[in-house]
Amino acid sequence: MSDNELILRSDHDHVARLVLNSPQNFNALSLEMIAALATELDRIARDDSIRAVILAATGKAFSAGHDLRQMQAAREDVDGGKAAFQTLFDNCALMMQQIAALPQPVIAEVQGIATAAGCQLVASCDLAVAADGVRFGVNGVNIGLFCTTPMVALTRAIAPRAAFELLVTGDFVDAARARELGLVNRVVPPGDLAETTMALARQIAAKLPQAVRLGKRAYRDQLGKSSADAYGIAGPTMCENLMLPETAEGIAAFLEKRPPNWS
Repeated sequence: MSDNELILRSDHDHVARLVLNSPQNFNALSLEMIAALATELDRIARDDSIRAVILAATGKAFSAGHDLRQMQAAREDVDGGKAAFQTLFDNCALMMQQIAALPQPVIAEVQGIATAAGCQLVASCDLAVAADGVRFGVNGVNIGLFCTTPMVALTRAIAPRAAFELLVTGDFVDAARARELGLVNRVVPPGDLAETTMALARQIAAKLPQAVRLGKRAYRDQLGKSSADAYGIAGPTMCENLMLPETAEGIAAFLEKRPPNWS
């Protein structure tokens, strides 16, 4: 378990499960929650025994976004809250980028709602499994606050026009529509959510970890690049992967029709 009650960590063989644990405010991404999650992500990044990460939450919601009460309280500051707001968004942006930079794939396990920065958190993960009935939205515009920081992750996860429609209308989409848009990979009954997510994490963790780490890095690096630049990243990465002795063993095992010996 982690030593911070805002994030509960449990390790299952090579899978780390991080659980947002502030159900009383719908797991809001407060400054404290962001810091706690960033701390755990940093620990996992340095832990070679962990090969996949699940990001889940307690209570009725995955995350309802930033803590609006905390944000409103900052308006009492001398500058009206401007410095506090900038710190919040800077810290949140760094944490979201930690997920992308993490060597291990991160799977969001989503229940209830994921709105605003909570939706941003899902979009920042590498994969997502959602329960039937989940609602997603970047609906800050409904209270006069365009979700420009969630927009960054969202426009990299789904088609830009679909993202802009959600951003400018403030509409919710259900889990099935989120899957159509590419925001989530799988939609399952609520009772199967944890089991399905763990099964996916274990499947990833069973692969050669060096190959997965190289692959995730290359996948993230080539996004948004021209084809020529993307191949410039992909080719050297495949060469680096092929030079691993474990990969040589994997290919030999395939040709010899036997399991690879990666012990």
